[in-house]
Amino acid sequence: MYAVGFDVDQYLERQSKKILERIGMFENKLYLEFGGKLYNDYHAARILPGYIPDIKIQLLKNLAEKVEIVIVVNASNIDNSKEIGDTGVSYGDDVLRLVDEIRKDNLYVGSVVISQYLGQPAATTFKEHLESLDINVYIMHYIPDSDYPSNVQLILSEQGYGNNDYIETTRPLVVVTAPGPACGKMATCLSQLYHENERGVKAGYAKFETFPVWNLPLKHMVNLAYEAATADLNDVNMIDPFHLEAYNVSAVSYNRDIEVFPILNAMFTRIWGESPYRSPTDMGVNMIGFCINDEICADASRQEIIRRFFNTQLDYARGKVPKSALSKLELIMNSAEILPEERPPVKPALKKAEETGTPCVAIELPDGTVIAGKTSSLLGASSATLLNVLKHLAGIDDKALLISPSEIEPIQKLKVGYLGYDNPTLHTDEVLLALAINAATNETAELVLQQIPKINKSEAHSSVILPQVDIAMFKQLGVNITCEPVFQNKRLFQKR
Repeated sequence: MYAVGFDVDQYLERQSKKILERIGMFENKLYLEFGGKLYNDYHAARILPGYIPDIKIQLLKNLAEKVEIVIVVNASNIDNSKEIGDTGVSYGDDVLRLVDEIRKDNLYVGSVVISQYLGQPAATTFKEHLESLDINVYIMHYIPDSDYPSNVQLILSEQGYGNNDYIETTRPLVVVTAPGPACGKMATCLSQLYHENERGVKAGYAKFETFPVWNLPLKHMVNLAYEAATADLNDVNMIDPFHLEAYNVSAVSYNRDIEVFPILNAMFTRIWGESPYRSPTDMGVNMIGFCINDEICADASRQEIIRRFFNTQLDYARGKVPKSALSKLELIMNSAEILPEERPPVKPALKKAEETGTPCVAIELPDGTVIAGKTSSLLGASSATLLNVLKHLAGIDDKALLISPSEIEPIQKLKVGYLGYDNPTLHTDEVLLALAINAATNETAELVLQQIPKINKSEAHSSVILPQVDIAMFKQLGVNITCEPVFQNKRLFQKR
C-alpha cells in the first residue's frame, strides 16, 4: 500500500503563514525567489510520499490577490536551445508553457526576464516573440564572471544592476521563478532591490526553499536525496556556519548559498543600510521539515537515491554528464550504505534477462506485485511487460493475445520498410495505439486499457538502456523507470 509521509494541509498552513510574516518584515514588498520547480516537482513527490507535485501553485492560489509572478530565463539557454532534463522541452518553450499553466490557474504573470543578455540572436528573437504575444519582457545584462558576484561596488552601480531594466510590478508578493536551474532568479531579485531602493522603496528578499531541509540532520536521507538530484551541479549539503555562529543552532544549507552569503549580506547592507539576515538559513522560508513522517520519507529517499544512481549511469553512458557526476552518486550510495539491488524491480529484471538471454523489463506495482517481460520478434521488452501488467490488473490470462501478429506485422513493415528504423519491435506508444484501435471492437482490449491509471506510481527497471520513446512513455504513465547502463547493441548512434 502507498504510505503517506507528508502532511499537505499542515504544510500549506505553515508555509503561507511564514510568507506573510516575511512580507511584513519589509515595506509590504517582497521578492520571493522560488527554489525548485513551480509545477511538476516530482522529485519532492517521490521522496515525500503524499506531497502534491503542484503544491506550490496551491499555496500561491491561497495568496492570489497579493501575488505577481515573474519568470526568468537565461539568454544562453535560449541561444543554445538547451532542454529541461525531466521533460526534454527547450527552456524557451517551457517559459511559454509556464505562462499558460499559471494563467490557467488564475494567477497573474507580470513579466518575463531574459537574464545574462549579451545580444544573443535567438534570445533577441525570443524577446520579440514574447512581446508579440503581449507579454512584458525585461532585460538583465551580463556582468562578467570576474566581477560577479564579488565586485559589490560595481554590481550596485549604474554599470551593474543599474544597467538592467527596472521590472514594473504592482503587487506586494513578487514570486520569481524559472523553467530550470541557473537562470538568474537571485540576480533578478537583487537587481530589483537595487532599483526599488533607488526609487525610495525598501523592498525585501527571501527564498522559498524546499531542499535541502534546514531542520533535518545533514545526512538525513531526504537531504542526501537532494544531493543526488543535483550531482551534475556539484551541490554539497553543509552545516550553515553563519547560523551556527549567530544562534548556536545547527541548520543545513548548501555550498553555493554559504559561499555567496557574505557577498549577499554586503549587498543587503549597502542597499538597506543594514541586513535583516545573519545566515543563509535566515533567508529561507521552508516549513517542510515540520510536516514529514521521518521513517516513511527516509525509505522513499533511499529509493530515490538509487533511481538517481541508475539515471546518472545512463546519462554518463550517453555522454550527457561528466564522470564527476557519477562519482558523486557512487560516493552518496556508499556513504549511505545503499545497494542498487535494494530497488525492488532490479533483481527480477536481471534474472529474467539471464534466463532468456534477451533484454527484459520488470515492473513493481504499488501493491508490491512484480511482473517481468522479455523482448520478442514482435514486441520490445517494455511493450511486452506493459501488456503483461495490464492483463494482470484486468484479471486476464497472461497467454491471451490482445494484439495478433497479423496486426503487428504491418506496423513493423511501416517502421522498417518505409520509415527507415532499424528496430522492428513495437515500442510502448505503438502498442498502446494498437490496443486502443482493437478496443473499438474488442471488449477485452477495452478492459485492459481501463487498467492504465492503476500503474501510476509503479517502479520499473530494464536490463538494457531503453529507447527514449519508451522512457518517455513510462514517465507519462507515472512509472519510475531505471535502466542498466548497457546498450542493446554496440553502435555509437542509437536510433529509436
